[in-house]
Amino acid sequence: MQEKLKDLVARATEEAKNIKNEADYLNIKSKFLGKKSELSELMSSIKLMSTEDKKKFGPLFNKIKNEFEELFSKKLEEAENVNDKLTFDPTLPISEDHGSLHPVTIVGREVTNILKDMGFMIFTGPEMDNEYYNFEALNVPKTHPARDMQDTYWLDNGMLLRTQTSSVQNRAMKKYGAPLRVCAPGRCFRNEDLDASHENTFFQLEGMVIDENISISNLIYTMEGMLKEVFKKDIKVRLRPGFFPFTEPGFELDCSCTICDGKGCSTCKNSGWIELCPCGMIHPNVLEEGGIDSTKYSGFAFGLGLTRLAMMKYKINDIRVLNSGDLRHLEGFNVR
Repeated sequence: MQEKLKDLVARATEEAKNIKNEADYLNIKSKFLGKKSELSELMSSIKLMSTEDKKKFGPLFNKIKNEFEELFSKKLEEAENVNDKLTFDPTLPISEDHGSLHPVTIVGREVTNILKDMGFMIFTGPEMDNEYYNFEALNVPKTHPARDMQDTYWLDNGMLLRTQTSSVQNRAMKKYGAPLRVCAPGRCFRNEDLDASHENTFFQLEGMVIDENISISNLIYTMEGMLKEVFKKDIKVRLRPGFFPFTEPGFELDCSCTICDGKGCSTCKNSGWIELCPCGMIHPNVLEEGGIDSTKYSGFAFGLGLTRLAMMKYKINDIRVLNSGDLRHLEGFNVR
């Protein structure tokens, strides 16, 4: 046993010299300290030892483990110090330019702050999800034709990239129950044909209110109040009937296009309106699936398009600009 440990220490000391960056550090740490490492296997054998050997090797194992952790961390720190010296040039001129937040980030923060003032809590969910949370928990079984409405990105591991922030609804209901006010901002993905108003990667904010005697008027009041705060003025909105398996009834909430002032342009497809927010009263099946008594509670939900909201607020006429990575656009919007 002592020879094995002596050899292990020698190999670890030698390989630690190869730590040049964080990736090297993590690989070597996993090799010598991970769950399947040789040291871990030796430590697990202590239960088979005699009482005398346990007293002898137990402290020794811990000592070696601590020495490895200290050694690897020290080598990483040394490597980072060397890299800093190689990359930092004190003679370079100092730039006075300041970074700026992305327009979608700013709008997202504004909306969540407004909703928090209304009593909403912030909730998050994974971008890589499964069929249950993205579809089935939302009253969309495998055979439902509504699945064809969303061209989903399926992954090799059987998971999917969520098509909507509505995938957090079931999680929130099961975790907090009712009454409930929750909003969940996040990124979504759909295999869309790109144009001035459609992208395959976009940001939404899911909002959900569940309580006794909730009605459509509560939904309209919340949306109008929130949009007024975002735009700092009254915004003309309209509700159109819309079909969503997870709402009953369902609506499309549109706002007057701020880019053309409702006259018609390529962004609003010459309609004067921008589709901003699918919404409606939560379907009883969705409430029951989330463990909520639909005979006692009702609620509304909405999926606010943060990307389109940013376009409307900052008069960005092409959604593709927001994912372009072109810093000139951020400077042009002058938002920080």
